[in-house]
Amino acid sequence: MSWNTFGRVLRMTTWGESHGPALGAIIDGCPPGLLLTEADIQPFLDARRPGQNKFTTQRQEPDAVRVLSGTFEGRTTGTPISLMIENVDQRSKDYAEVANAYRPGHADYAYDAKYGFRDYRGGGRSSARETAARVAAGAVARLVIPEVRIHAYVVEIGGDAIDREHFDADAIDANPFWCPDRAAAGRWAAAVDAARRDGSSLGAVVECVAYGVPAGWGAPIYGKLDADLAAAMMGINAVKAVEIGDGFAAARVTGEQNADPMQPGPQGPVFGANHAGGIAGGISTGQPVVVRVGFKPTSSILTPVDTIDREGNAAEIRTRGRHDPCVGIRGAPVVAAMMALVLADQKLLHRAQCGGAEIAP
Repeated sequence: MSWNTFGRVLRMTTWGESHGPALGAIIDGCPPGLLLTEADIQPFLDARRPGQNKFTTQRQEPDAVRVLSGTFEGRTTGTPISLMIENVDQRSKDYAEVANAYRPGHADYAYDAKYGFRDYRGGGRSSARETAARVAAGAVARLVIPEVRIHAYVVEIGGDAIDREHFDADAIDANPFWCPDRAAAGRWAAAVDAARRDGSSLGAVVECVAYGVPAGWGAPIYGKLDADLAAAMMGINAVKAVEIGDGFAAARVTGEQNADPMQPGPQGPVFGANHAGGIAGGISTGQPVVVRVGFKPTSSILTPVDTIDREGNAAEIRTRGRHDPCVGIRGAPVVAAMMALVLADQKLLHRAQCGGAEIAP
């Protein structure tokens, strides 16, 4: 299987399967001299870790990361950084039925059609388990962009969106949904629990905002910052939609309504709006970079669904095992990690072409 590497200067390669002995990431191109230990990575993995409450999969994985290479005396050396996370709670027997029949909405049929062979245990590489490696790599990427603050949170579950008038940043870490609207979090608890008990699932929308991105990151045409962000987010398992700034809403208004007016300020322009999501012409403007990501409902459900087997015969399947009733909940840390990887890569690309300040250790 090819295309397991993401990035240009800062490159991440993920490896491993959902039910293999371990998974991990290799980060190449990281600048030397940055302070890095497992303790810098673990909090981000803890945020994504499964089994923390009844609203996520009950698979119990500690997701303890090990740094195998690329550091010396607690600092990066400039050589490849290898990260490993062991799988300790696999139940491959739960997937015996999936070996012969395809789960609609999952990658089972597509993988068989492409490779003629697939790892059906939990989905192999197509499992959301792979995203743990991305979160670990994203923690390393954050060290490259200390000037940037990244926040990701869920703004919609099952078609029920937050009330922006009640946006409370302090609420995000205070509920299991990463929700900035306390009332919405209460409604979601009932909805997700009902889907879980019914053996069904719900979709979700995650919003991610990066503050402190200076003007100038990105490049015209084929190195656009927004194009890289879209590719990064669409590469997350279960993601089916990405918006930058106002996204599709920008197609429903006039030019004057969509404009981001500018006035002179003491340190550059002062913007009157941010419909563009902090990116113009593929290059950051200095405003917050805003991305929204749509996660589909988890395809592995207990509800029986019509399908076919590997021989093309009609069949019915219900997926046993432990699955997220809403995979988008744990998607927030993954989206933040991919934002960090893209911004770190774009910072290094900008420095290579245009120069700039050194990265502080």
